[in-house]
Amino acid sequence: MALSDSTALKLAPTAGTLTYRTAPHNIEAEQSLLGAILVNNDAFYRVSDFLEPRHFFEPIHQHLYEVAGSLIRLNKIATPVTLKTFVPAETDIGGMTVAQYLARLAAEATTIINAQDYGRTIYDLALRRDLIRIGEDLVNEAFDSPVDSSPRQQIEEAEKRLYEIAETGRYDGGFQRFANALTAAVDMAANAYRRDGGLSGLATGLRDLDARMGGLQASDLIIIAGRPGMAKTSLASNIGYNIAKAYRSEVQADGQMKTIDGGVVGFFSLEMSGEQLATRIIGERTGISSSMIRRGNITEADFEKIRDHAIELQSLPFYIDETGGLSIAQLCARARRLKRQKGLDLLIVDYIQLLSGSSRKSDNRVQEVTEITTSLKALGKELHVPIIALSQLSRQVENRDDKRPQLSDLRESGSIEQDADVVMFLYREEYYLQNKEPRPGTPEHEKWRTEMDLAHGKAEVIIGKQRHGPTGTVSLHFEASITRFSDLAPDAYVPDRM
Repeated sequence: MALSDSTALKLAPTAGTLTYRTAPHNIEAEQSLLGAILVNNDAFYRVSDFLEPRHFFEPIHQHLYEVAGSLIRLNKIATPVTLKTFVPAETDIGGMTVAQYLARLAAEATTIINAQDYGRTIYDLALRRDLIRIGEDLVNEAFDSPVDSSPRQQIEEAEKRLYEIAETGRYDGGFQRFANALTAAVDMAANAYRRDGGLSGLATGLRDLDARMGGLQASDLIIIAGRPGMAKTSLASNIGYNIAKAYRSEVQADGQMKTIDGGVVGFFSLEMSGEQLATRIIGERTGISSSMIRRGNITEADFEKIRDHAIELQSLPFYIDETGGLSIAQLCARARRLKRQKGLDLLIVDYIQLLSGSSRKSDNRVQEVTEITTSLKALGKELHVPIIALSQLSRQVENRDDKRPQLSDLRESGSIEQDADVVMFLYREEYYLQNKEPRPGTPEHEKWRTEMDLAHGKAEVIIGKQRHGPTGTVSLHFEASITRFSDLAPDAYVPDRM
């Protein structure tokens, strides 16, 4: 039963002739699936969760599948008799009337058991046609690119479209047996038992924070929020360094590298340059303040220490993208590329408010931030990595006596709280106290000095939301001069004296 090809690709002329080839398709598979559906409507439910009308090559098959699906979903019967009323009677299908063609499909139908295999064949061929269209568009745009379009933009757009196909190009979704989920849960517990520290997720290198969170869990969106000056970037870079430093991997039987501990870290530094971030990390590791390094106010011994640590840092699986003004679509494309080329176990975004939505013309910032957080959450699930995203807080924090942040302070969108698996607020009482120094010599100054001594070098990580565990406050030690966070020794702890 031959149908006319509706799509043809023109090839280069050979030996003075023009030849053509059609896009990938399988008319017989489409006919067999439609026939199976017409004979037994249950066949539709075997393919309906992944197969759409647009996946069929022949337009008439697209229409028949769509109509049949609509009838079945309405609890009506889809048969040659009921379907023919929805197709113009004068339609010619390979020299047959509608009624003749539908009867032929039903008469030559295969069993319902084969329905899913035919559906997968149709679906895979539709993906191949999508790939051909992307390739054609890529060639045409490269030939006739607008003046304001750069090759880099074209590459990123092509990557976006390819990964959209990759993400939708699957038919293994839907319900699964609970036993499968149980197996995954037991595997996670086994990995946690074997891993140093007994954590189910990536260890941040901060003992008390890990104990509260169980490490950074794959696919989680973790928000670190705070007012300017709270050292959000420092905390994120400290965690990123600790994870990259702990990286260990092994080669699997299939030749792929599997992370055993720590991980490969990708850091989107939208505010700070790569050089500034590297200087901070070097300062944190060497104990030499980054401001002294920038001014060159260092000794020869300091320089030797910086050089030695720089050599060590060069080998870390820590990758920085310092491009400013990225859209969420560009960020996702670059993260996927890093995952494919180098591997990826943790992604850090500094910070949400510096990202733009996919449509740069949007005037509604709330909707834009909603798109950004939703996309980050989806990206974490797609790449199966935790994502740490930094966020600013609204100014209303400054109007309260107790300036410890809370969930309602998240800036510009409630979607940040909604989409996040973990929301952590960074708070340093010392930052606010040092800006309120009374006049020296007064009783107020003595009281202020006492409060400063108590707050000096302390930071609070307030876990305001956590899907998998408790909320609460974790105290950390913070060395402002070198922007380093570390575990805080308990107040009752007194070191042994010699």
